[in-house]
Amino acid sequence: MSESAARTIVEQLRSRGFEALYAGGCVRDRILGIVPHDYDIATSARPEQVESLFPRTIPVGAQFGVILVIEQGSEIQVATFRGDGAYRDGRHPESIRFTDAEGDARRRDFTINGLFYDPLKNEILDYVGGREDLRRSLVRAIGDPQERFSEDKLRILRALRFATTLAFQIDGETWSAVCKHTPEIHAVSAERIREELVKILISPARVRGFDLLDESGLLREILPEMEALKGCEQPLEFHPEGDVFVHTRLMLTMLAPNAPLGLILAVLFHDLGKPATRTVDETGRIRFNGHEGVSESISLKILQRLRFPNEVIEAVLPAVRLHMSFKDVPKMRVSTLKRMMARPTFEEELELHRVDCLASHGMLDNHATLVAKRVEFAGAPLIPSPFISGHDLIARGWKPGPRFAETLRAIQTRQLEGTLTSREEALAWLSEHQIIPFDHLNKE
Repeated sequence: MSESAARTIVEQLRSRGFEALYAGGCVRDRILGIVPHDYDIATSARPEQVESLFPRTIPVGAQFGVILVIEQGSEIQVATFRGDGAYRDGRHPESIRFTDAEGDARRRDFTINGLFYDPLKNEILDYVGGREDLRRSLVRAIGDPQERFSEDKLRILRALRFATTLAFQIDGETWSAVCKHTPEIHAVSAERIREELVKILISPARVRGFDLLDESGLLREILPEMEALKGCEQPLEFHPEGDVFVHTRLMLTMLAPNAPLGLILAVLFHDLGKPATRTVDETGRIRFNGHEGVSESISLKILQRLRFPNEVIEAVLPAVRLHMSFKDVPKMRVSTLKRMMARPTFEEELELHRVDCLASHGMLDNHATLVAKRVEFAGAPLIPSPFISGHDLIARGWKPGPRFAETLRAIQTRQLEGTLTSREEALAWLSEHQIIPFDHLNKE
């Protein structure tokens, strides 16, 4: 529908005598055989002329010549051909001037994004050598890369994102400019950094993206907490692969191509507390006692700093905080196992545990146990409706408090273990064990 809407807008603009072309990423993707997820249009029509031609428009960036046109239920960005003035804040031009298609192409970031397509003539317009760079699988800045990155610091990160998601190489001069300008990424808002970082991490080629972030210095700027993982040695009997940074990167290589973002971030962050908790005892044994709690605290700071939404934070933190609990699986009671497996983040936690083991000692015994238990417990809800509720205790004269919750949990534990199989048995158990509320004892 979006392409149909875009074509309709082009036809309408052309019928009024204006030049109108598909622009940027949608042209790149069409050439590469990728279905574009949206369409942008560049035109000789001024913003006010675009607004007058279409009944439903939103001036999302009128000061930059950008109008959002709503057509056939799709939102299409329509931008007037423009050239940019000076960039003072490292993100946006202070002024613009309206120009032609060639002038508009030359102010863009990379040659592969500087292409236009005429859908009515089925013709590609290339003023910057973008088609050749697509053929060569190359990310190359338009014009002087030093100038392009000085203008807009976000382009530093976008270069790595395109190299990752498209499996392209980065042109030598462009790469040199990326490395030179990495400390300037802080001119970009946390939200925009997060958006580009997420696109790199959810790509099936995330490991290459991670390596580019590290080699360019951007990882150190965006996630400085990860730098301390380098050289943080681990006990060889459990971690023959190397230090914590090597271990973390190795785990990334073992994730499925479509791994969810919460799991990917949990992999990156699960051992961030190790450098701060590392100790060596008199025998030379290395320990990281309590590192999971420190890792959780550091993870929260990172996620808040990069303005991640609550649903991502809620997916990451439990996996980080609880990843060491998997070592206790052989000793867990059935009730503990069921509560563990009923956690909403359990599947991600289990996968984190699997790759954590594979990237270190290689022992998957506990993982196999949990997989088997998942089959064993599949016939009934892991946490069934309780036999006894708080209303039952209140009816017996209880008042809510610590003992109240402890008693309900004790009964639920026996229900999960199978030692109590009905409400009647649960009520009988209360009577047999003479559990009475503290307020009754105090009255006596």
